[in-house]
Amino acid sequence: MSATGAATADEGTEGRSTTGQALRRLVQGDLSSVRVVLGLIVIAIIFQVQEERFLSAQNLTNLMLQITTIGLISVGIVYVLLLGEIDLSVGAVSGLSAAVMAVLSVNHGWNAYLAIAAAVAVGAGIGFLQGSLFSRFVVPSFVVTLAGLLAWEGALLQVLGKTGSLNINDPKITGLANTFYSDTVGWIFAAAIIAAYGAVLVLGYRKRVSAGLADGGPLPLVVRFVFLSALVIAAVAILNSDRGVPLAVMILLGFVVGMEYVAKRTTFGRHVFAVGGNAEAARRAGIRVNAVRVAVFTISGSMAAIGGVMAASRLFAVNQNSGGNELLLLAIAGPVIAGTSLFGGRGSVWTALLGALVIGSISNGMDLLSLSSAVKLMVTGGVLLLAVLVDAVARQQRQTSGRV
Repeated sequence: MSATGAATADEGTEGRSTTGQALRRLVQGDLSSVRVVLGLIVIAIIFQVQEERFLSAQNLTNLMLQITTIGLISVGIVYVLLLGEIDLSVGAVSGLSAAVMAVLSVNHGWNAYLAIAAAVAVGAGIGFLQGSLFSRFVVPSFVVTLAGLLAWEGALLQVLGKTGSLNINDPKITGLANTFYSDTVGWIFAAAIIAAYGAVLVLGYRKRVSAGLADGGPLPLVVRFVFLSALVIAAVAILNSDRGVPLAVMILLGFVVGMEYVAKRTTFGRHVFAVGGNAEAARRAGIRVNAVRVAVFTISGSMAAIGGVMAASRLFAVNQNSGGNELLLLAIAGPVIAGTSLFGGRGSVWTALLGALVIGSISNGMDLLSLSSAVKLMVTGGVLLLAVLVDAVARQQRQTSGRV
């Protein structure tokens, strides 16, 4: 064989090898974000064909507002899932916390910010209590939080009293989910996101180069930067063409970015992954496993409360159904669908946002098509089951290949 032919054969083999590696990583769950993006594209095409309003600026803005509550609660759920545990009380905690805020604001005249702080403190306290019971008495988190689900729903009814509902009039509270910024502020926001992301990529690449870990050059980073920049610019352009960038979206992104940093860049975050991957090994390594668990459930309760505050702000009211219906299902389903493992030790806080987008898009599209609640629940349940099966298959593939 000639040198040219050998080179061509080598290039073909290398190309097939690269493609095979990409497919294998996709199956094993390493490229879950790619899977989610492809899923969102498919969902958008299906619903746009059925209903031309789906991709309109007004509907996409409404979609972003609708997913804010789910996304915020899911941020806390991600941490619980990273431990390999579950928190079934987040819906009830969100409703109770919102009710506490509403009662303090409306009935007792508290300052809006103090009322919100009290609501978050209630959520954090509940999370701390449940985490302590789970850790101290080795009671399964499923049982502890299921009991919490019932207890906190009862507490919600008690707090609201005979009226059963409260209308919120304080503009500082209602403004959280109903404030929109001008086009200029929107573009400044976009520029800040793009610049920050670019700085993170450059600093990370320099660290890898200095450590001798850069294996592939900067091209993948450039592709990621261009893709995210285009996505941010498109999103802001769409939102600006309607009412502007909502404050609620900024709040959601702020929590996602902040909690992702905690999970991936801090000692506490590494401890969470270690405990979720193998609690006994983490204990032998000197990690305070019970303290990590209590902290994670406290985070979950706090984020549930913040989500409840945002829901009350959007609806201008709190009632007996706050935190109920399918909120719990959606908050847990989102991260799982987007790639956070139910078995613990694998995931990203970004899955809270991506999963909320998937769940929210499906729900929003079915609402536009006027499908019944029965159909919506069955479809959402089917999507969740599919995500769990994909997660299980990915775990089996990783175990077969000798990876944790």
